Amino acid sequence: MKNDEIHIDFENSIGPWLGKTVKLLDFYAQECFNDANLDVTKEQMIVLKKLSFKDGLNQNELAFLTLRNKSSLTRLLSKMEAKKYIVREQDSSDKRIKRVFITKTGSATFLKTRPVIKQLINRIEENISPTEKQAIIKTLKKIQSNFGSEIEHI
Repeated sequence: MKNDEIHIDFENSIGPWLGKTVKLLDFYAQECFNDANLDVTKEQMIVLKKLSFKDGLNQNELAFLTLRNKSSLTRLLSKMEAKKYIVREQDSSDKRIKRVFITKTGSATFLKTRPVIKQLINRIEENISPTEKQAIIKTLKKIQSNFGSEIEHI
């Protein structure tokens, strides 16, 4: 190895393992939604979840809470609006701001995702003890804090 080459041990680094795990979770979640005949993606489900807990968020708040840039969120919301899951309305006091509201269809869809999410959680936590689970959560929180305190608000 040359002196100017940097050796990286990917097999013993957390990042690649996190990335692979997230991809597996995304794939499995979408398969579960499809198997349950739910016309929703994981990203759409996350938006529905956020709106279920705090309806009427503006698009900037929603982008921050879902870790999305504004243009990708706009595309996602357009798809969700076409499915009648959400509606966007101009803010009454500031016409530049659009607020996002969950519809009855969106609420019903979100409720239908809950058993699927429960199934996903059960699969994730299979063969993991409560002690291991708490250690994993503690470690993930440490990783998140390495990227700044603003992540805690998500």
